[in-house]
Formats: sequence, C-alpha cells, structure tokens
Amino acid sequence: MHTTESSPELVTRVYSTMDAKLAVVRKRLGRPLTFAEKVVFSHLDDPASAELRAGESYLQLRPDRVAMQDATAQMALLQFMSAGRKRVAVPSTVHCDHLIRAQLGAQKDTELALTENGEVYDFLASVSQKYGIGFWKPGAGIIHQVVLENYAFPGGMIIGTDSHTPNAGGLGMIACGVGGADAVDVMAGFSWEVLQPKLIGVRLTGELGGWTAPKDVILYLLGLLTTAGGTNRIIEYFGPGARNISCTGKGTITNMGAELGATTSIFPFDEKMATYLRGTGRPKLAELAEAHQDMLRADREVEEHPEKFFDKVIEIDLAKLEPHVVGPHTPDLARPISALAKAVASEGYPDNLTSALIGSCTNSSYEDLARAADVAMQASALGLKAKTTLFVSPGSEQIRATITRDGQLRALEQIGAVVLSNSCGPCIGQWKRDDIKKGDRNSIITSFNRNFRARNDSNPETSAFIASPEIVIAYSLAGRLSFDPQGDVLEGNNGQKFKLEPPGKAPEVPTLGFAPGESGYADPAENGDKVQVNIAENSERLQRLVPFGRWDGNDYVELPVLLKAKGKCTTDHISPAGPWLKYRGHLDKISDNMFTGAQNSFAAEAGRGTNVETGEKGKLLPEIARHYKVRGMRWIAVGDVNYGEGSSREHAAMSPRHLGCAAVITRSFARIHETNLKKQGILPLTFTSAADYDKVGELTRISLVGLAGLTPGKPVTARLHQVDGRIDVISLNHTFNQEQIGWFRAGSALNALGA
Repeated sequence: MHTTESSPELVTRVYSTMDAKLAVVRKRLGRPLTFAEKVVFSHLDDPASAELRAGESYLQLRPDRVAMQDATAQMALLQFMSAGRKRVAVPSTVHCDHLIRAQLGAQKDTELALTENGEVYDFLASVSQKYGIGFWKPGAGIIHQVVLENYAFPGGMIIGTDSHTPNAGGLGMIACGVGGADAVDVMAGFSWEVLQPKLIGVRLTGELGGWTAPKDVILYLLGLLTTAGGTNRIIEYFGPGARNISCTGKGTITNMGAELGATTSIFPFDEKMATYLRGTGRPKLAELAEAHQDMLRADREVEEHPEKFFDKVIEIDLAKLEPHVVGPHTPDLARPISALAKAVASEGYPDNLTSALIGSCTNSSYEDLARAADVAMQASALGLKAKTTLFVSPGSEQIRATITRDGQLRALEQIGAVVLSNSCGPCIGQWKRDDIKKGDRNSIITSFNRNFRARNDSNPETSAFIASPEIVIAYSLAGRLSFDPQGDVLEGNNGQKFKLEPPGKAPEVPTLGFAPGESGYADPAENGDKVQVNIAENSERLQRLVPFGRWDGNDYVELPVLLKAKGKCTTDHISPAGPWLKYRGHLDKISDNMFTGAQNSFAAEAGRGTNVETGEKGKLLPEIARHYKVRGMRWIAVGDVNYGEGSSREHAAMSPRHLGCAAVITRSFARIHETNLKKQGILPLTFTSAADYDKVGELTRISLVGLAGLTPGKPVTARLHQVDGRIDVISLNHTFNQEQIGWFRAGSALNALGA
C-alpha cells in the first residue's frame, strides 16, 4: 500500500468527522443540504462559528489531500521548503506528467524527457523523499487520472496545483484547483481559505445514446453558461440521468467544469462509483461509501425541489442531447456537430484537418478509448485509415497496459495512430510539431479540455476544436471538419461507400480487471532528515526563492501602465507554456515570458508595448518591466473580463510580482488567478464602473491612495493622471478579507506564514 494512499482507515476517519460536523451545521442552518454543501461544510475548520453566506463568506477548510503536477510542483515545493516543516501535514503526491514532449512516440519521448529534465525530476524526487510526499515517476500517468484511480473517494476533499483537479468530482469529491501557495498552506498544516461558492444545480434525465457521450454534457453547458458562468460557484449534478453515467464519464464532465470557471463540480455517490472503486481495487472504500450513502448525496428534499436550494437550476435530457463540437480558440463556442459544416463555411475555418488527438486527463478512460477503438475497427474492416495525423495519449500506465492487453490500442494503431506517452503532451503545449510552420492556418480536433489560441502547438493560426474521443476518430477518418458522422458517407479502400455506426456500449471497467503495467510510484523516505535536496548555483532550471519585499506602508503614486489587456487574457497569455515549461522552477528565467501572449491595447503585436520612460514603442513587455524594476519603479497591469481564466499556473502571478507589478485592475477576475495574485502580494482590483476601463490610456499614470486604510468591503480610490494634465478619480472594488490584507502588508502569503 502507498503510504499516501486513501486507506479505509483514512476514509473511516473522514466519514466520522463528516457526520459530527454536519450535525453542527444542520442545527445552525435548519434546512436540507445539497451534496456539495455536505462535503464542504464537513471540512470546515470550525463548523460552529464559521460564517456561512454563499458568495460572501470566506471559509477555512481542511482538505484531506494535496496533489501536484511536475510543472507546478516545482514552485510549490520551493515555497514549502521555506515553511520550516519537516513533513507534510496531509497526504500529498507529485505527478510527473507535464514535462514530457510529444513528438516521436511513447518510449522515445519518455527517454528524451528523462535526459532533458533529469535535474528537475531529481529535485522533485528528493524533495518528495525528504518531506513525506508520494512520487509518481515520468510515464506513470496524468495527475487527474492517477488520482481518480488511486486516491479519490466519495465525500473527500482534495486540492491540486492544476486547474483540472475537479476531475475527482466524478468520484464524489470536492476537488479544487489552486495555486502553489494554497497547497503550501495545507501541506504546512494550515487551513485552506476559499470564498464560499454559490450553487448551480444541473438536473440530468434520460440516458445517453448514439454518438452522444458524457463529454457532450459539459460542451453543451459551456455554450450555455460561457467560461465565466461558473465563477465562484459549484456545479452539482443530480437526477436519474446522473445515475446513468459511468464514473469516468462523470469525471470528464467535472474535469471540464474548470472551463466554466467553476470552483469545482461534483456528482453524488451511486452504483457507478461503487463499480469503479471495486474495479480499481478498492472494494473496502466502496463498502464504506455504501454504508454512508445518506451523507454522500443531497437530502431528498433537494432533488425533489431543487429550485429552493440552488441559485440556478439547469435541466438536460440526455436522450435529446446532440453530440457537440466547440471552438476554435475558446471552449464555450459550442454547437451541435450537425451545425459545424455551416459554421466552417460561414466563418472561414480551414476545413482540412491537419491533426486529430485523443486522450489527455479529460478523456483517456478505458470506456473512452474502447468507444474510440470501436469506430476505428469499423474503418479497419474496410481498409480505411485516418486521413490526418492521429495521436493517442493514454491517461495512465494502468490504462495503457489494459488497452494493450485488450486490443483497443492495436485497433487505433491499425488506422494510423501514434501512441504517445502517458502524459499531458499536446494538451498543455508539449507538442513538438513539425508538419506546419508558425503562422500557417490550419484546423485540428481533439478530445482535450482547452483550446486557447496557440495553446497546443504554439501556433496562433491553429484553429483547435474539441469533441468526444469517438467523434474525433470519426473526423480523423474523414479528414475534414465539414463531415457529419451522424449521416455522411465515407469511402473504403475498395470503393465501397459506408456510414459509420455509433460505437456500441463500452464497459465502464475492463471485464478482466485493470492490468497494472509497470509501477511508477515511489514512497517517501521514513526519515527525511537523511535526504539532501540540492539546487545547483548555476542551474537554468531551478532557483531558490528569495522572499518578496514587504509593503512599505505608502500609497502607490503615479505608476505607469505596463499593458492594458484587450479581450481574453488567460494565464496562457500571461505566462505561456510550450518551450517555457522547462523554466517553471526558475522564477527569473520564466519571467521573460510574462505577458508575451497578451494582446495589449497599445500595440499591434501581442506581448509588446511602450516604455513610458524612454518613449520606445514595440518593446517586449518583460523587457519594459525589467527596465522599470532596475529604476525602482512599480507598475500596474489592466485587464478586461474574466482576466486570468484557464490554468492554475501561479507563475502568471509570481512573474509580475517578481518584475515589479503592484496591482492588476480589471473588469472581472477568474477565481484561481485572483487568489494567486493576493497570495503574491499584488492588489487585484476591479473597476466599480466597468466603463472606467476605457479611461486608461497608454501614458496614463495611476495612483492608488488610502492603502493604509485598506479594509474588507471598502473600495480603493484611484487617480488616473492623464497625459493632458486631467485627473480622473475612480473607485475600485476588491475582495480582500482581513487575513488577506495581512498577506499584502507582509509582501506575500508565504511571508505572512513564516512570520
């Protein structure tokens, strides 16, 4: 047994605590509870006195686990090393899934990663050994799939340094993506603070059929709610239709709740979850959950009258739901596949598909790949191969070994698929693509979760579309977006015309059980004092952190505006991945990518702006920021709506802080990024009047006054010093509570933690 495993003893303790804390909360609230509320409230640090006002109160919670992937774990663990603890306070794991490039195939890509990233892997392994953290080696699998297979359990709470941590909501967990500083707090024995989310209920009826897959539930919702529709909300699924979806299908839906901006998404415990627990070798956890079913689902009154308990209720009849495709460039541009050909014609999307990709943390389960293989076998029977490059990313070594044994992998290879490593690969930009040049207009289709411009292959002219794995396989066989697998005809090698049939019902777990494959797990050392963690002085990959300076007590006076982001500005735009991933453990080096993907209102080319000190135009934004820093100048960034959506990468907050950012002022923030900014000592502020965004010019200087009186709920006054001498006085809102104001004054949450 892994020392970090969710053992029956741990789960028994969680359920015992859950029962006791819920009794306190029920007495206080005097009403039925949704399932999300049960899990959240049962993890309160102090259920007797915590304020419980959704959308207003900050909750102090005690998660059961922490999970980190290798790209974000570097900075999280560099921070943890400064916390002064000998061992993590809660079970924690590191998963090496982000740094493996996708190019030549599983074995060669993994071997190359071990050579290229050896220094980082050695660091992560030694830190894990020293501080009591479970370590999953490169090739063992993608963090969220491995968590689902080994650690997730109904009613638990996990935080992870990756925005798709909510994948575990498919197994009934409150699972939230966070920044590394939040993870450090919990690993150091402190509570995790989060704004109490409001609740959206999604009632599912009917049963999926034909080409429609669980993926289509969340793609449809994205079109309905948009990427900001779930901000500071939990999406809770319920109803008879929910009980018809497999556990891993539920995981796909909750995984992509991150694209809604949701705090997390969750399904209640049911037989499908019990089946998955037993199928993954955890029968005792299934028995425990079955014995505590009343705690692991909403109270009866909630399902009967959901409108009384949710801020919003959405009804979806699975039997009427059509297969969907979303994109390009944003996951909420949704339409049924029957409307895609029309969109291709009207919008001028490149019809020819250059690549099709399946797998990733979102859609790499046994059921997913079995359905994809079903479509592939139909084509193989008539000698048809994929007309486009086809890549497969298994979610874990256990999945890879099982689909190899059971034949699904061979079926995909027979139509031309290249099997990549058990890692994120192209989904997060680790795709060394050589079939097109940067700037070439082309279309790809994936079963991934994100499709921001340039995310997958660093080419801003790649139009990326997202669908279920079986739909992606169908499109790979046609080679064009204007194809509709529900009725359009393909031609086999013998000239025979045929229509693809929807894939048959695939087993949720393999009939023969999962094949474990090669173990990629290492337990931590029993005595971490004997383990040495080395960081080379001249390393280009790792850099020990130097604490940020404390706030000096003065207002910010006439600070320049580094950029005014126009339109969508995600963490991918603020801190691009791709070739920069290798610097995730070196704050100074990775800061050279800061805002290089952001579209500045004052420059034609992304990532560039004007140095207001020298008057030079078209300079790279990180170069301008470094110039200001050398001069001792702080600066401000201005953003639009839902600023910082996307990945949880805290580098998008740490790099600006490192290069002198004092405040970020926007029309609105994505949840994780706003918290990350606070953690690093930056002021995240929003325009009280959204129209004031338009008052910020290229040469505007901004003063933030009265900061010594920064108080929860009290707006901050800003003075916009215009180039013609005018001063516009505007109001800025914030969501700081008293503890978070302490982070600002200390210079960062980590400084406050060590005080």
